[in-house]
Amino acid sequence: MPEGDTIFRTARTLARALTDQRVEGFESAFAPLSVAAENAGLVGRVVTEVGAHGKHLLMHFGPELCLRTHMRMSGSWHLYRSGDAWQRPRSQLRILLQAGGFEAVAFLVHEAELIGEKQLGAALARLGPDVLAPEFDSAAVAERVLAAGARPMCDVLLDQRVLAGVGNVFKSELLFLARVHPLRPASSVAPAVARELTARAQQLLRVNVSAAHGGGITTYTGLRRTTGRANPGDRLWVYGRGGQPCRRCGTPIVMQRMGEHARSTYFCPQCQPLTPSVRAFGA
Repeated sequence: MPEGDTIFRTARTLARALTDQRVEGFESAFAPLSVAAENAGLVGRVVTEVGAHGKHLLMHFGPELCLRTHMRMSGSWHLYRSGDAWQRPRSQLRILLQAGGFEAVAFLVHEAELIGEKQLGAALARLGPDVLAPEFDSAAVAERVLAAGARPMCDVLLDQRVLAGVGNVFKSELLFLARVHPLRPASSVAPAVARELTARAQQLLRVNVSAAHGGGITTYTGLRRTTGRANPGDRLWVYGRGGQPCRRCGTPIVMQRMGEHARSTYFCPQCQPLTPSVRAFGA
């Protein structure tokens, strides 16, 4: 599922192919977006930058226009050389942009709009700091986490207004590494643990975007890692491992739907007790 690392890698790949290229064709399954593209004269404009903020992919056309897309649970951008077969059916197409001998295709994207830079700035201002941004301040973001009060940590980490880029996979992995139960109120977490948790969020997401991808055009491989282990079967600590033994203590991993939106959450009941105890982070 798309999280901040996925969107960052996708933006980086699209940028390599499309930056400084003139848009030769554009279509969308979203009627309002098609109208907006026609009114803005999108075909003929040059792609000047492709970037990301949290889970939002931002494709810029000069200093005054941006295509903002959000993947939600099932959306994805693919990049193909013109004439190559697509990996998904055309019925799933939501956006097609042709430029520089490439076709950038957004499949099953749930949110898409063409907006001015001022509108974009206002939209991004409502989001928390981007975990993958160079200026990300983990200590300051830890204060934002603690300020969430009685809200459970499983909700706080997914709240893009607190920090932008953490999704359901990293949520479970970070809470396991911190030995924090997903339902712990944010204000009950020790400040030192909160600081280590946000610093680890930055570390894990950076690791998952730093691998060399060469000059290829694959936007996502699906091989997210949090354990640092080479074996593909050992990539994650708890996510997707319901009923399997904890990699620390052997207790079966539990999956429960938790929080405001009943999102699937994986945790170890032994390593992550609801009543906190004093342990070193990640030990």
